[in-house]
Amino acid sequence: MARTANQHAMSAIATAVAGYWMISIGMGFINITLLSVEENLLDAPLFLTWYQCVCTVIACYFLGELNTANIPKFEVKRDIVRQIVPLSCIFTAMIVFNNLCLKYVEVSFYQVARSLTIVFNVIFDFIILGQRTSLSAIACCGLVVSGFLLGNNQELRWSLQGVTFGVTSSFFVAMNAIYMKKKFPLVNNDPWRLTLYNNLNAVVLFLPLIILSGEPAQIFASPNIHRLQFWVLMTTSGVFGVLISFAAAAQVKYTSPLTHNVSATAKAAAQTVIALAVYRNPINFWGGLSVAIVLLGSLFYTLVRRMEMKKKMAENEAKPANTEPQPLLPETQDEDEKANQ
Repeated sequence: MARTANQHAMSAIATAVAGYWMISIGMGFINITLLSVEENLLDAPLFLTWYQCVCTVIACYFLGELNTANIPKFEVKRDIVRQIVPLSCIFTAMIVFNNLCLKYVEVSFYQVARSLTIVFNVIFDFIILGQRTSLSAIACCGLVVSGFLLGNNQELRWSLQGVTFGVTSSFFVAMNAIYMKKKFPLVNNDPWRLTLYNNLNAVVLFLPLIILSGEPAQIFASPNIHRLQFWVLMTTSGVFGVLISFAAAAQVKYTSPLTHNVSATAKAAAQTVIALAVYRNPINFWGGLSVAIVLLGSLFYTLVRRMEMKKKMAENEAKPANTEPQPLLPETQDEDEKANQ
């Protein structure tokens, strides 16, 4: 029975991670097309993201009414809306800066520009959760930072705006993973409910940003808004926006914030390789090496953290059976234990 339960858990984790990869890579290519390819270009990244959030809210309503795949009916409670606002602000900032980074940097540099997520995750673990990081894990973060610095030095089409947006996006990606985990109990650990509330709040939060950025003028001046192909792409991006919200929430639920960030980093590397083959933007040896260093640093960090978690679990299991269990303090809880709370 225990083995069957373990197999079911591993299957759920594998499905969540694989689904996140496929959906995220697909959405990335659609967004690249909308933000960078001239014949479909609309210089309004905030409007693009707002449209994706609107599609998500609409999809949650209809899927709930159809009772599809146990998706709950559309229900909005004011107290939950209010409590999820901090997460929604972080979520909104994350996707805004992610799309801005995608707009201003080459595909080959996108992975490097957003490589500091794990570094921010370590910082937030200490500041927010009170967890200390080992010297080995910090050394791995140093490797990631060195790859980031090398990539900035060797990028053929370097953009200060793109780098700034990439680092800011990394900051909010790390924050988003932690806050998602904290807010899950408010929605009975249901990824769809969290997706609904998050995107409903984001639809409202985006409106003043769109107006203040001057995007309405760009939207009405663009000839693409009169083309059917453009709106098909926009709606497709909205559908993927629905799927990525659920996939990210499910991956955090079945793994941990740390594993979610590592998975996102590895996925971005695969996406970079595929995009290089498709768009063929220039990259030199050192630029490619910087991507490899970032990936190795992320991989080593994951291995170190897993070893530390296993050691801690073994120490807990080795305690005498007659010893009364004590509640774990924040600084002694590992990521997997928090994932099950």
